Order: sequence, then structure tokens, then C-alpha cells
Amino acid sequence: MSEWAPGPALAAYHAGVMVIGELAAQFTEQAWEGPTTCLEWRAADLAGHLRCVADDYHEYLDEAPVSRLARLMARSASPESLTRKLARQNAAELAALADATGPEHIAAFMASARAYADRVLPVWDLPHHRFGDTVVTVGGMVGAACAEWHLHAWDLAAALGKDYQPASPEVLVAGWRAGMPHLPLGAGVALAPCGAAVGGGVAGGAADGAWLALLHASGRIPH
Repeated sequence: MSEWAPGPALAAYHAGVMVIGELAAQFTEQAWEGPTTCLEWRAADLAGHLRCVADDYHEYLDEAPVSRLARLMARSASPESLTRKLARQNAAELAALADATGPEHIAAFMASARAYADRVLPVWDLPHHRFGDTVVTVGGMVGAACAEWHLHAWDLAAALGKDYQPASPEVLVAGWRAGMPHLPLGAGVALAPCGAAVGGGVAGGAADGAWLALLHASGRIPH
């Protein structure tokens, strides 16, 4: 089992940001208007969501350990309830986002995500929030972000008719476990984190078992 430590963690984090940029560069203007595995969202909406989430991570860090996310997690609700609440938050933030193109959203996301990575190392072991008896550190929250970037890369790849698998899925699993105690591996949810019904994305036949576990846990493919 891989350890979630700053060196490999931040390498995987930056790789996720980079691959999102590489995939986004392959979208045509028409493709940005096309559907994604998050059935209610166009590709441009997914780009806007990434921008919102990256900014949210800054807010949560600024206000840790008493952020709005910390208050939500402190209630120790079920995975399904938390997923629904976060989905409503995601939809509201996306609706309030200023109009911009897919490439503009992605550029803003990449700048925000990279700035977040620059902030976390000095406070890696400090508490970020708590779920039940589990304290999630700032480093653990980086694990949640890292997994999210790679999972959304899979969403973008699927919108292009491609498959995506990260180079080190076992590192992402370690990050997920460090940052997502409310959604344990093996307990898939009925809604994807984007808030839409699970779509028709299919992982390639040679997908790594660790990567498949993350696709299941995040609700992207059914068990």
C-alpha cells in the first residue's frame, strides 16, 4: 500500500492538473458544448466546475478547521446525504459563475490549483476538518483534491471518446483514503460528485484495480 506523503502526493497532484490541461487542449468549440459523463453538464460546465472547486479548496484552507466544509463534515452524515449536499453546492456555484469559455475556465482552474499546491506544504500536518472520529489533515485534503483532478480528467477523456488512467493509481488511492473518510473505497454512491446521475463512461479493460476502485467509489461506474 502506498503512503500518502508530500513528495509523491504533490507529484501526483500536479500530474492531475497537467493532464486536465492537456485534455482540454483537445476540445474544439463544438466539443465544449457536448455531453459528459455528468449527464446534466456540458464539457464547458465541467470546466467551470473545476474552476469553482479549485477556488473552494483555497476557501476551505483559509478557514480551516472551521470552514463550511468542516461544519458539514462534522455532522458525520451518510455518504449519500453528503454527496447530495455537495452536489447542490456544486450546482449553485456553477450557476453563479460568470460566463466564460471552456478554455478560460480551465486556465483559471490550473492557476488556482497550482497556487493551492504552493500553500499546503508548510501546514501539511495541521487539521483541516473532522469526520466522526477521523481528523483529516491539510495533507489529507490534498489527497481528496488530487483524486478529484484525476477523476475529472477521466470525465474529460470520456467526453472526447477516450479512456484515461493515471500513471500511479495506488498513490491516488492513498490520497483518497487520507482525504475522503466519508466515502470509503468499496462503498460506491448513486450520484457522481458532479451531482448528476452516473453516466455511460466505461473504463478500459486493462484498467488498474486501484483505479477501478476509485471509479466505483466516486460513482462513475457501477459495481
